[in-house]
Amino acid sequence: MGLDGNEETGTIQEVPNNSIFRYNSPLVQVILIGLVCFCCPGMFNALSGMGGGGQVDPTASDNSLIALYTTFAVFGILGGGIYNVLGPHLTLLTACLTYVLYAGSFLYYNHHHNQVFAIVAGAILGIGAGLLWAGQGAIMTSYPPPDRKGTYISIFWSIFNMGGVIGGLIPFILNYHRTKAASVNDGTYVAFMCFMFAGALLSLAILPPSRVVRDDGTRCTKIKYSKVTTEIVEIAKLFKNWKMLLIVPAAWSSNFFYTYQFNNVNGVLFNLRTRGLNNVFYWGAQMLGSIVIGHLMDFSFTSRRTRGFFGIGVVGLLGTGIWAGGLANQLLYSRHDLPDEKLDFKDSGVDFAGPFVLYFSFGLLDAMFQSMVYWIIGALADDSEILSRYVGFYKGIQSAGAAVAWVVDSRKVSFMHQLITNWSLTTASYPLLVVLVMFAVKDENQDEEETAKEATPSSFNPASVK
Repeated sequence: MGLDGNEETGTIQEVPNNSIFRYNSPLVQVILIGLVCFCCPGMFNALSGMGGGGQVDPTASDNSLIALYTTFAVFGILGGGIYNVLGPHLTLLTACLTYVLYAGSFLYYNHHHNQVFAIVAGAILGIGAGLLWAGQGAIMTSYPPPDRKGTYISIFWSIFNMGGVIGGLIPFILNYHRTKAASVNDGTYVAFMCFMFAGALLSLAILPPSRVVRDDGTRCTKIKYSKVTTEIVEIAKLFKNWKMLLIVPAAWSSNFFYTYQFNNVNGVLFNLRTRGLNNVFYWGAQMLGSIVIGHLMDFSFTSRRTRGFFGIGVVGLLGTGIWAGGLANQLLYSRHDLPDEKLDFKDSGVDFAGPFVLYFSFGLLDAMFQSMVYWIIGALADDSEILSRYVGFYKGIQSAGAAVAWVVDSRKVSFMHQLITNWSLTTASYPLLVVLVMFAVKDENQDEEETAKEATPSSFNPASVK
């Protein structure tokens, strides 16, 4: 399995220099993967956040996203194993290029209105996204020191969602004077493609886990490479792992609500340029939410388990309030009784304020919910190889839920039924996460004691030491 002699015994490999911007430090590598995601999924989020991929008819976008999340569900689960076998460079570069293809398919659709290319590109992107997010999750959850995982997750989430902010400005600026336009112009898609290609090139800067060294000298994984057979066996075991089964409801619901929020709130209530502006604040809210929950999960209490309970409670209470606000808003319109005129940030006055605050709050909740789940996953282990599989499983189930959500919307299910389903799914996940933290998350001092026990031979007798 490629173990170094010193790595096998768990001894420290080297004493790193004290520079905060040391290239092989966990912080720099988390920042780099954040920039990659800024350019690729960040821009994808801005594209899908416009509702219908920026098109007047969301059908092509819905069908492409169904194909995307269907393949994503499969390769999300397999992605951790593939990442462990191929390493970051080949895995991430290939994954990022699929984002460029997807944005290009909508540029093509702008001229030919043929769904086939968009659907095929969506299926290919699902493969790439599965690989990218498995690698990203392994880096974000396993590289940080145990007592700073929330902080590192918030750093990544802030950088990543800045992509959505910039991506939201692109359609807002390029379509600012097109107040009656139904679909975005070519320049919007070209700009997205340029950012995505830059992200593909930047992915080559990511180091393999075995070369990343924490400040205390420990490496982020003891294994330099894995085997295909090993990964197949370990991935299969995840479906019987009680920890992963408790995460399933949270994973399923964590992207399920995007369809409702993007298509049936932002896409239905606001005009084109305002949808772009809304996305600037939606992804900006994600940055704020990730910083707040990251701080709570790392610094609110001394006990790691207590911090986990507290974080789940905060997100649960906030989520209940925000979805209640969504219910109040949804009572004002339906799929068969749409608003007479779409809201504009300049022309609609006070009518714009309520739905805008709701959409902003949806972004805040999304970041807090997902950052909280990532923190819990990161608390289950410290090794990159194990966590790449855990995060791959999470992303696979998450994507399966998203695929179903896009099918539901394409079948014209009522907006109210979609809202109630989203609220119910997220609410059901909280008590299961509490159980997971209660029985699987250990405090830092417990980890240290168990590590010391494992490192001490059973026959060791302190009295014999002279």
